[in-house]
Amino acid sequence: MDPIVIILAFVAVLVLLLFFGPPMKVMRWMSLGVVKIVIGALFIFFANVFGSMFGLHIPINFITSAIAGFLGLFGLGALVVIQFLIIP
Repeated sequence: MDPIVIILAFVAVLVLLLFFGPPMKVMRWMSLGVVKIVIGALFIFFANVFGSMFGLHIPINFITSAIAGFLGLFGLGALVVIQFLIIP
């Protein structure tokens, strides 16, 4: 695909957003999702810090952060159980 076509499509979307504004309901849901994923990453970080003396290490990536963020402490507990019992 030509770079000109991509740039023109990007500019067209930008102009439409400037005229009509971003859909607020979609932006609200997206921001809530991002906040939950960041909170999940913080949960996993603190679990790794405090669990390092027990040999616990959960990798911080998008999937594990989303699980811990959207499911809360139950999701973090599930990740810990998976780490200890399923992945030796």
